[in-house]
Amino acid sequence: MTVAAKEFVTIDGRELALSNREKVLFPRDGYTKGDLIAYYRAVAGAMVPHLRGRPLTLERFPSGIDGTTFFEKNASAHLPPWVATTTVDSPGGKRDRVRFVMCDDEATLVYVANLAAIVLHVWTSHEPDLDVPEFLFFDLDPFNGCTIGTLAKVALGLRETLAEIGLVPAIKSSGGSGLHVAIPLVPTYTYEIARGFAEMIARRVHERFPTLTTLERTTAKRPAATVYLDYVQVGRGKTLVAPYSVRARDGAPVSMPMAWAEIEALARKRPRGKAALAGTEGEFARFTIANAPAMLAERGDLWGGASWREQQLEPAFAAARATWR
Repeated sequence: MTVAAKEFVTIDGRELALSNREKVLFPRDGYTKGDLIAYYRAVAGAMVPHLRGRPLTLERFPSGIDGTTFFEKNASAHLPPWVATTTVDSPGGKRDRVRFVMCDDEATLVYVANLAAIVLHVWTSHEPDLDVPEFLFFDLDPFNGCTIGTLAKVALGLRETLAEIGLVPAIKSSGGSGLHVAIPLVPTYTYEIARGFAEMIARRVHERFPTLTTLERTTAKRPAATVYLDYVQVGRGKTLVAPYSVRARDGAPVSMPMAWAEIEALARKRPRGKAALAGTEGEFARFTIANAPAMLAERGDLWGGASWREQQLEPAFAAARATWR
């Protein structure tokens, strides 16, 4: 039996034992677990604020993206004592209570990367009040044959719909085939209110683009070449792929915050072939662990600072009642 070699590193005074860094996780690209750890260290300054205090679900790939994968919510009993956790009730789940890891610092981010946790999923609320979402979001999910132009047009239509009632959203690639559009909230609303608002907006956008969008959750019933307006992920315990999270796909794409000008450019251009399709084989494949740190350093965190403006829903509800009769 071969014992994997360990390398000890110290981050902010905390010693970590990193094992098997040469393990290839992305076989078509050659990226190793060491590359994954190096990437997460490079973006930690921007990424950790999006993770801090939030229950974290790890999507782990110990044998690489072609091997067996599993989701890990309940923290290991062997967790280092300095890793923050939170325990929440889980009615109807496998356990009555689940102890989630919270990635509050770079050391914890490196710790989970060493577990081959390629994808990091987080709640939209954080401690101490997990019942109050800090943002609501729409997952714009392109369906069979949907083009990047259609996806961009729908995203811009969603932005225009929100602008009509005074709201300014942020946007990022999902790291997969679609886009995530978020509305930062003043943290005073329940998940029920946030979801009701998200449903109202999704239905309004569908009315504007009935042939380009769908609200059908069952994939077999969705029209081809449309964008699924997914608002049902707004809810307690529902998760979002974190900004800057790597995805378990060829090329090692990442979920990258974007500027709306980039979406406008996509709506104007007419790409051909695979580049025309909405997906990681097309436009969003350009955001990867190889270039995302440099892009982040150049443009800053587009889901942070002045770009992340908390907003109230009451004026938006009032404007919707007055405008959308």
